[in-house]
Amino acid sequence: MEAGLSLALPYVVVALDVTIRVLAVIFVPKNRRPATATAWLLAIFFIPYAGVIAFLLFGSTRLPRRRRLKQTQINRYVMEATEGIELATEQPTWPQWFASLAALNRRLGAMPLLGGNTARLFGEYDRSIHEMTEAVRSARTFVHVEFYILSLDTTTAPFFDALDDAVRRGVTVRVLLDHIASLRVRGYRRTIRRLKRMGAEWHLLLPVQPWRGRYQRPDLRNHRKVLVVDGQVGFMGSQNMIDRTYDRWTNRRRGLRWKDLMVRVEGPVVAELNTVFLTDWYTETNVVLEREARQTVAPVGDEDLDCQVVPSGPGFEGENNLRLFNGLIYAAQRRIVLVSPYFVPDDSMLYAVTTAAQRGVEVELFVSEIGDQAVVFHAQRSYYETLLKAGVVIWLYRKPTILHAKHFTIDDEVAVLGSSNLDMRSFTLNLEVSMMVRGRAFVNDLRQIEEGYRRASRRLTLDEWQARPLRTAVLDNVARLTAALQ
Repeated sequence: MEAGLSLALPYVVVALDVTIRVLAVIFVPKNRRPATATAWLLAIFFIPYAGVIAFLLFGSTRLPRRRRLKQTQINRYVMEATEGIELATEQPTWPQWFASLAALNRRLGAMPLLGGNTARLFGEYDRSIHEMTEAVRSARTFVHVEFYILSLDTTTAPFFDALDDAVRRGVTVRVLLDHIASLRVRGYRRTIRRLKRMGAEWHLLLPVQPWRGRYQRPDLRNHRKVLVVDGQVGFMGSQNMIDRTYDRWTNRRRGLRWKDLMVRVEGPVVAELNTVFLTDWYTETNVVLEREARQTVAPVGDEDLDCQVVPSGPGFEGENNLRLFNGLIYAAQRRIVLVSPYFVPDDSMLYAVTTAAQRGVEVELFVSEIGDQAVVFHAQRSYYETLLKAGVVIWLYRKPTILHAKHFTIDDEVAVLGSSNLDMRSFTLNLEVSMMVRGRAFVNDLRQIEEGYRRASRRLTLDEWQARPLRTAVLDNVARLTAALQ
């Protein structure tokens, strides 16, 4: 009998192998973009068993149903609560295409376009932490803190001290931090102990704790960076609350230091940033903060910027950040400047960027000369030749600084900035928050920051790129195969 089983075993293995491949062809492409489906099929066909396990763990880009339902509830509430609000009525000075893109954002992300705002940019790492710290020190009623990475270290200690002081004054301090991202950096336990000791209300974002019944695809992460003080002042952008070396000895050995961009806003748009926080708080706690949700903010200042917050992620249908970005790129008539540490576009964005360059729009892309994530860095580089041939100017921010800012400008009218990279992970897997701003004064300020990047960068030429070593080109192309899964 044992001999019979031994003879049958190879046939069982072959049958199982064929079954896996057939089922993969049937089920993997369902509701997935072709590039993603192809990448998963390649993994399953070349390494069937490991590929299937990886697909079961990481194949779904959807959050658990209860989380998606909560996001839908919040969207419906925001749409109803802001019905008829016209704080940013269409003006003759608006670009012809602007109103339609604001309507797109409203339909997909629920937030209306709001006028009467002021904004101030901070491109220096320590300065932005100082400004956020001072805002917390002025708090009277509440402080809402939400960061992808929140870590207590020598750089961020003053911020934590300010939170501690706020609690002692009777200010309500609520804190959200992404579980996996914060867990991976040094000082996680120290950070949690400090939050507990000061008496802040805190919760983990998207916790991966199956023993507590909390689980979803592990790399679906909340990548947002938001601070709201009293509902009057808001901060958002690309910077995590951590030392600019990310407190890693490997980064210090390489001399890596991060450069980010944060924006401080006042005016009605602060209520939209607060709504993003309240949504994530409700999702994690099942608690609706009704008083804070009803709060409105009057227009302020003389800049009168039109602003619209764009929340995005797997809780939304249709990749609304990608749709906005593509719409803006296609709308541009004169100039586009893109800044992203991770530029791994899907086909639609690659076509939008290259088409803009080919129709005569001046297109510039700022990326880092070196990378902090090897696979993503090489995948990004695989797009350079296509971009250069289309006429895109690529600037490499000189090492050892990692240009981590995430923003872009369209002509002299509109800018977008926030936590979203221009890559497939930010379009599909991460919860992000961006802000679209219309106003020449703000765009001019951002142009000055772009000029600072230009002075600190070198231009990549097509001749230089085509002369790169063969081994580097092979690495880039292999990494690109994984781009749809990152």
